[in-house]
Amino acid sequence: MVDIEPGSGNSATSGGSEGNGVRGRTTIADGVVATIAGIAIRETDGVHSVGKGASKALGAVTGRVSGASSSGRSVKVEVGERETAIDVDVEVEYGVPIHELADRIRTHAIEAVETMTGLKVVEININVFDVHIPDDDDEDEEGSAGGGSRGGGSRVR
Repeated sequence: MVDIEPGSGNSATSGGSEGNGVRGRTTIADGVVATIAGIAIRETDGVHSVGKGASKALGAVTGRVSGASSSGRSVKVEVGERETAIDVDVEVEYGVPIHELADRIRTHAIEAVETMTGLKVVEININVFDVHIPDDDDEDEEGSAGGGSRGGGSRVR
């Protein structure tokens, strides 16, 4: 969590006109920064999903329904007094140049976090853990439509 005080050099100040001294204190929770970064990352073209396993599945559902309230589970942040660092796991779309996508992810997340919080983003570490191949979705649907389990039973018809 970070406390932001007017006059501290941080642009996320609270209340009143400038130069009138302290009028209060603004506190930004780590989860807020994680949510802002998660939404910006998820909205980047070429990102299929954010997070792994259960957090990925939950993030995909809640991200569409409620604006990604679970982003904090798939995006890790470290927040200091004036700076923040972000770690994220992403699955990318097949065919997208990953090095270019990483640059776009950093640009979108930095713009969103710095604009909304006034914190300086000092680093964003991106772990690309998988590549999404569109045909995989079709196979999953066909496999579940047959009613058979993937683990037991025959894989051929």
